[in-house]
Amino acid sequence: MESTTTPTTAVLRKTALNEKHRHLRAKMVDFGGWDMPVEYPSSGGLIAEHRAVRGGVGLFDVSHMGDIRIHSRSKAGGALAAVQHISMNDASLLTIGQAHYSAMLYPQGTFVDDVIVHRLGEDDYLLVINAGTREKDISWVRENTKGFDCVVEELSDAYTQLAIQGPRAVDVLQKLTDANLGVVKNYWFTHGTVCGLKNTLIARTGYTGEDGFEIYVPSDVATSERVWNEVMEAGREFGIVPCGLGCRNTLRLESKMALYGHEISDTINVWEAGLDRYCKMEKGDFIGRAALERAKAAGLKRTLVGIEMIDRGIARDAYCCCSEAGEPVGIVTSGSPSPTLGKNIALAYLPPAMSAVGTSVYVEIRGQKCKAQVVVTPFYKRPKKTPSLQAAKTQ
Repeated sequence: MESTTTPTTAVLRKTALNEKHRHLRAKMVDFGGWDMPVEYPSSGGLIAEHRAVRGGVGLFDVSHMGDIRIHSRSKAGGALAAVQHISMNDASLLTIGQAHYSAMLYPQGTFVDDVIVHRLGEDDYLLVINAGTREKDISWVRENTKGFDCVVEELSDAYTQLAIQGPRAVDVLQKLTDANLGVVKNYWFTHGTVCGLKNTLIARTGYTGEDGFEIYVPSDVATSERVWNEVMEAGREFGIVPCGLGCRNTLRLESKMALYGHEISDTINVWEAGLDRYCKMEKGDFIGRAALERAKAAGLKRTLVGIEMIDRGIARDAYCCCSEAGEPVGIVTSGSPSPTLGKNIALAYLPPAMSAVGTSVYVEIRGQKCKAQVVVTPFYKRPKKTPSLQAAKTQ
């Protein structure tokens, strides 16, 4: 769901934790117009951070993400109607305290952005959007909710958003909150006191393919740094490390989570991206639905697949995929070595005729044709585990 689309601005935006990252000597990069940590040498770098999240716990600053609240003026369902109009999943199925993955689409059925929709109240919704597309998304939402009985509020700068991710995330956060995390399911959320801050939003969501939580705290520097420090201290016994956006990318790639500007964009439709399970055509009309009906009837010309390199070489973003004869057939959207699997993996758009598992494809790497094969995705699924000791104690 993350985005690397950079707005045309010369000044990088900073989260409230920017000085904390610099104090920790993080490697900072321009990420979607934000000055963000890509890795922390003190944590051991990208691979060590990745493995910490898979095996233990890591802490991410994801405050660059945007937040849009849509709520009703009259409690008559205006907010729900607006959310249903601008997003492809069926928000009417959400219970208060539940969230789901969705997307906002252009009339042609391609992506404005992918979003997480949270139902906060009876007719009250929070949409978490990408950083690099924040201004575009907010303008698009405001324009396309005109005529609905609802209020659209941008809350992006009101919160510092921290992601505590990994199999020990629940143990870390439970030490800091009065909320019973053991009863919060994946893609559900609750409110509780966290680090002394009352009514904090605690969501069991993330972008790593692991268990974990995202918490939303006031965005002033003093509060943000205090909460960061308290989470790190609470996680000390579990080996917590600060994590940058570098390992966030390799974690989401292993789990086949879409990245805006790569697997999804304003030129890619829902069927091509393989996100049809989140697109509820039966719910009624929404922006992009008619185009998606036409696209389904016409049939796919390309589809997103996972590939694994057989020959040596890393299939990087935007590398060309070709047939054995050297004819271009597709393109890599995201590629990297997999720290978990010890293999070079990638996502790519290929013709449907080449999408079957085991199909050979070649990737042009520095002028050389390197063999790969289509494999099952996601590349990694987290194992089912019994509840952790701390979670069990709170049940």
